Amino acid sequence: MPGLAALAMGPPKPNLRDYEPLAPDASPLVSIIIPARNESHNIERCLRSILKSDYRKIQVIVVDDRSTDNTARIAERVALDDARLLVVRGENLPKGWYGKPWACWQGFALAQGPILLFTDADTVHGPHLLSRAVAALETERVDLLTVMPHQEMTGFWERTVQPFFFLLLGLRFGTPRRLNRNRNPRHAIANGQFILVTRDSYEWVGGHKRVHDTVIEDLLLAVRYTEAGRRLFFALADDDMSVRMYTTLGGIVEGWSKNFFRGTLETMRSRALTYVAVLGTLWMPLAFLAPSVMLVVGALTRSAAQLAFGAASFLGCSLLIGAVLRAGRVPMWYGIFHPLGALVLARILLRSARRGTGRIEWKGRTYSHA
Repeated sequence: MPGLAALAMGPPKPNLRDYEPLAPDASPLVSIIIPARNESHNIERCLRSILKSDYRKIQVIVVDDRSTDNTARIAERVALDDARLLVVRGENLPKGWYGKPWACWQGFALAQGPILLFTDADTVHGPHLLSRAVAALETERVDLLTVMPHQEMTGFWERTVQPFFFLLLGLRFGTPRRLNRNRNPRHAIANGQFILVTRDSYEWVGGHKRVHDTVIEDLLLAVRYTEAGRRLFFALADDDMSVRMYTTLGGIVEGWSKNFFRGTLETMRSRALTYVAVLGTLWMPLAFLAPSVMLVVGALTRSAAQLAFGAASFLGCSLLIGAVLRAGRVPMWYGIFHPLGALVLARILLRSARRGTGRIEWKGRTYSHA
């Protein structure tokens, strides 16, 4: 989504569409590892999109992370049509490990390619995604390539809440070009929806074993790479990949709550400063709620000046969120619901701060850390 990237993260460059795919006979084998837990509603769409790739030299490994639904059976049915797809039932979760890093680590043990791709089961891959990504990895001579796909926002709450987090990420990490110049581990980031790495670099930094005890394994993997002096590359892939992160309000609240505090803690390296930063981020929902408050107060006091200022501010906030939504291929008029999105954002920030590094509930599992 070039427009959203331009608004939230700066100019829409670099973009994978600018890279010419490698010649088929020059393409190395890529092992694609997909950790999947309770993804019966996503896994078939994901796998069929990957298997339609114009990059033919692939080994696809689905690691079913002890799903309680039909994820494994659906993946095994797809595998009947393509020998490149292997479905494995994951082992029990070892003590101290989180589910996704453990599934990725098991997949790596079976991988044969000199290039590894870790991708999520809720992603949809375009036919040129992998060929362009491998070309970019080799052209830029980097060790890890990650992308920002088109973020699908289909439901009401997705369209109301998600834009706030895209803006926050843009403010925190800056443009893709800035990320690609970064050599400071505190400012490194990767998107776990698509992480393409060279095998030797993955083994050098210790792979997912080095980030086994966290729910933000993608961010920490980027940190470990940067600490090791390995180069990262961030590109946009709005034409080549899409993902729908959450489908319900509960999923949005739980998903962002589990990530926000821990991601900030990794940056701040201090629990006290992390609380200050997370609670300090309340400026954003408060700023978006202020116009609504002014409108109500102006109406109650019959203040024409306050009503006019509140109306103008409300319109400005609606247009800002509307621009993000339009760039994400969503009608701009959803921007008028920004006060609801701001309230949910405030709820998530407070919930994240309250939980701190304590209990996390995700996909039927509970993780606890002091």
